[in-house]
Amino acid sequence: MSEFQFILLLLAITIFVIFFKQILSGNHPKRGIDYEAKIPNNSIGGVSRPDKIFKKETPQPEVKSRSQELYDMAKEAIEKGDKEEAKKALNALIIREADNTDALRILGTIELEEKNYKEAKKYFEKVLEYDETDDLTHNHLANTLQKLKEDEKAIKHHEIAIKLDEQYAPYYYNYANTLYELQRFDEALSLYKKALELDPTLKSAKNMISEIENGSDK
Repeated sequence: MSEFQFILLLLAITIFVIFFKQILSGNHPKRGIDYEAKIPNNSIGGVSRPDKIFKKETPQPEVKSRSQELYDMAKEAIEKGDKEEAKKALNALIIREADNTDALRILGTIELEEKNYKEAKKYFEKVLEYDETDDLTHNHLANTLQKLKEDEKAIKHHEIAIKLDEQYAPYYYNYANTLYELQRFDEALSLYKKALELDPTLKSAKNMISEIENGSDK
């Protein structure tokens, strides 16, 4: 064997040993496993890009409930001065939601303004069945009862309204009006003064105070 042939033999042996060690070490590429795992995340489109899997939802406009639509219709009608349309919308709302105290209160207020006192009373009493702490409705009911000459009941609801909100001047003023109609002038005067104390801009209370005081001087 020549020297050149000997060198080739050694080289072949060396290559064979290296290849054999590579096989035994398990470091050779495994098709379908290592290759995919070594791909950078930003290259794996469907996996690292959730926007490709879950599409962004287009914001949808807020959908009003039918009840809210009826309430808005009533409000718009009142602003336009169309009380009949407002009542239609509110009555439709109450059919859907019998315990809607806002709708009942507004209906009562419309009937009170139109001097339909019995109807107003019915709506206000219904509100209080659902919420007996509604001071505004107690006040409205008191005014309604005074018109119906149910004076003792009116006084009761005036007092409840004031008890529920002792800092609201109109409650004292309205109570004073009821007492004035009953010719209980001293009590009315005291309440007019309390109303004016809480709200110095309440000119009608000031006028009533002057009227009572001047009348008592005569």
